[in-house]
Order: sequence, then C-alpha cells, then structure tokens
Amino acid sequence: MPYFRIAGRRRAVRVASVAALCVFSAAASSHHSHGNYLTTEYTQLQGTVVEFQWMNPHTWIYLSVPGDDGETALWVLEGASPAELLRDGWARDDVEVGDTISVRCHQLRDRSNGCLLGFLTPEGGVEKEWD
Repeated sequence: MPYFRIAGRRRAVRVASVAALCVFSAAASSHHSHGNYLTTEYTQLQGTVVEFQWMNPHTWIYLSVPGDDGETALWVLEGASPAELLRDGWARDDVEVGDTISVRCHQLRDRSNGCLLGFLTPEGGVEKEWD
C-alpha cells in the first residue's frame, strides 16, 4: 500500500509541474505576441512627438500627426525595450518631446491610431530600426 501512495504523489507532482510549465510558457509567449498588429504591411507617419516614455518592458511614443483635412490625430506607437534600443545604438535623448520624426510601423488590426514601431527617422537624421 505505501508504494501506491508514493507513486500517486509522484504522478501528481509530475502532472502539476507539466501544468505549471504550460501556464507559464503560454504567458511568456503571449507577452511578446504581435498578433494585434498588421505585420505584413507598413504604415508611414510623420508628426510631432507629444510624449515619450522610455520604460520597460516597451517604449512608447505619442505622435501628433496632421491629416489631409488639416486636423491632427494622436497616434500611440509601441517600441522595443530600452535595453534593446541601447544595444541597437539608440540613446534615451535621441527622441524628445517637440521633435518632428518619421516612422514606419505596423498599424493595429482594427485600423485605429496605434502602431508597432519598426523604423524611426529623427529630424534631420537617418532611418534606423526601432524594434
């Protein structure tokens, strides 16, 4: 009888371990999913930075973009982490509030004013990867 109790406990521990592994791996992979963006096409925007957040896990740029009708629209752009941008040669002060920048980004699937940044061109600068 003791053998069955030990074997049952080992089996329960294995099942619980596999279940925990599945839950944590699903959470980790979903965090970096870009499924809500149209990653097969780029949207090009030019506008003025109204807010810039250099924070983990992602940077955020709020861009005021003039429309064809003369009205401006606020776009929210999700970027890479600060650590990744530093590795790619960006510095925190390369983009500042008031700068005019151009971006190529993947728009949200629902076509609202949100993008996953791909490339950024600072005012008077050269286009570089931002993701």
